[in-house]
Amino acid sequence: MTVNIDAEEHELSEWSRKLTQALQILDLEVDHGKIVEVVERSRSVSPNAGAISAFLVGYAAGSSPTRGRRGSDAAVQKASKTVLEIATQNPDDGQEKAGWTGSAQ
Repeated sequence: MTVNIDAEEHELSEWSRKLTQALQILDLEVDHGKIVEVVERSRSVSPNAGAISAFLVGYAAGSSPTRGRRGSDAAVQKASKTVLEIATQNPDDGQEKAGWTGSAQ
Protein backbone atom coordinates (compact mmCIF):
# COMPACT_ATOMS: atom_id res chain seq x y z
CA MET A 1 0.00 0.00 0.00
CA THR A 2 1.41 3.38 -1.02
CA VAL A 3 0.78 6.38 1.21
CA ASN A 4 0.09 9.66 -0.52
CA ILE A 5 2.66 11.98 1.09
CA ASP A 6 0.63 15.11 0.33
CA ALA A 7 -2.48 13.58 1.91
CA GLU A 8 -0.51 12.49 4.97
CA GLU A 9 1.09 15.93 5.36
CA HIS A 10 -2.36 17.51 5.06
CA GLU A 11 -3.71 15.18 7.76
CA LEU A 12 -0.74 15.95 10.02
CA SER A 13 -1.18 19.68 9.45
CA GLU A 14 -4.87 19.48 10.32
CA TRP A 15 -4.11 17.38 13.41
CA SER A 16 -1.39 19.83 14.50
CA ARG A 17 -3.73 22.78 13.98
CA LYS A 18 -6.45 21.11 16.05
CA LEU A 19 -4.03 20.28 18.87
CA THR A 20 -2.30 23.66 18.94
CA GLN A 21 -5.71 25.35 19.15
CA ALA A 22 -6.90 23.04 21.92
CA LEU A 23 -3.61 23.48 23.82
CA GLN A 24 -3.60 27.23 23.11
CA ILE A 25 -0.15 27.31 21.54
CA LEU A 26 -1.34 29.01 18.38
CA ASP A 27 2.01 30.45 17.26
CA LEU A 28 3.71 27.03 17.09
CA GLU A 29 4.58 25.52 13.74
CA VAL A 30 5.34 21.83 13.94
CA ASP A 31 8.21 20.37 11.93
CA HIS A 32 6.38 17.14 11.12
CA GLY A 33 9.30 15.63 9.26
CA LYS A 34 11.70 16.12 12.17
CA ILE A 35 9.30 14.70 14.76
CA VAL A 36 8.50 11.70 12.55
CA GLU A 37 12.23 11.11 12.07
CA VAL A 38 12.79 11.22 15.85
CA VAL A 39 9.98 8.69 16.37
CA GLU A 40 11.08 6.32 13.61
CA ARG A 41 14.77 6.30 14.50
CA SER A 42 14.06 5.96 18.23
CA ARG A 43 12.03 2.83 17.60
CA SER A 44 15.31 0.98 17.12
CA VAL A 45 15.58 1.10 20.92
CA SER A 46 12.10 -0.34 21.49
CA PRO A 47 8.64 -0.06 19.88
CA ASN A 48 7.50 2.65 22.33
CA ALA A 49 10.76 4.61 22.47
CA GLY A 50 9.55 6.84 19.63
CA ALA A 51 6.60 8.17 21.60
CA ILE A 52 8.76 8.77 24.67
CA SER A 53 11.41 10.48 22.54
CA ALA A 54 8.89 12.80 20.87
CA PHE A 55 7.46 13.75 24.26
CA LEU A 56 10.91 14.46 25.69
CA VAL A 57 11.89 16.58 22.66
CA GLY A 58 8.79 18.68 23.27
CA TYR A 59 9.41 18.89 26.98
CA ALA A 60 13.06 19.88 26.53
CA ALA A 61 12.14 22.48 23.94
CA GLY A 62 9.33 23.81 26.13
CA SER A 63 11.64 24.04 29.13
CA SER A 64 14.28 25.90 27.20
CA PRO A 65 14.40 29.67 27.76
CA THR A 66 13.31 31.05 24.38
CA ARG A 67 11.74 34.16 22.96
CA GLY A 68 9.27 33.84 20.13
CA ARG A 69 8.78 31.27 17.44
CA ARG A 70 12.33 31.36 16.12
CA GLY A 71 13.72 30.48 19.54
CA SER A 72 11.18 27.68 19.94
CA ASP A 73 12.07 26.25 16.54
CA ALA A 74 15.75 26.29 17.47
CA ALA A 75 15.02 24.57 20.79
CA VAL A 76 13.08 21.79 19.01
CA GLN A 77 15.87 21.36 16.46
CA LYS A 78 18.53 21.15 19.18
CA ALA A 79 16.57 18.63 21.26
CA SER A 80 15.74 16.57 18.15
CA LYS A 81 19.38 16.53 17.10
CA THR A 82 20.40 15.24 20.52
CA VAL A 83 17.81 12.45 20.45
CA LEU A 84 18.79 11.44 16.91
CA GLU A 85 22.47 11.33 17.88
CA ILE A 86 21.72 9.08 20.83
CA ALA A 87 19.34 6.85 18.83
CA THR A 88 22.01 6.16 16.21
CA GLN A 89 24.87 5.74 18.65
CA ASN A 90 26.67 2.53 19.44
CA PRO A 91 25.78 1.69 23.06
CA ASP A 92 29.39 0.71 23.75
CA ASP A 93 31.04 4.00 22.72
CA GLY A 94 31.05 5.48 26.23
CA GLN A 95 29.24 8.81 25.60
CA GLU A 96 26.78 8.15 28.40
CA LYS A 97 29.63 7.63 30.86
CA ALA A 98 31.27 10.87 29.73
CA GLY A 99 28.01 12.77 30.18
CA TRP A 100 25.80 14.90 27.97
CA THR A 101 26.82 18.33 29.22
CA GLY A 102 25.80 20.96 26.69
CA SER A 103 23.82 18.56 24.52
CA ALA A 104 20.33 19.88 25.20
CA GLN A 105 18.99 22.84 27.14
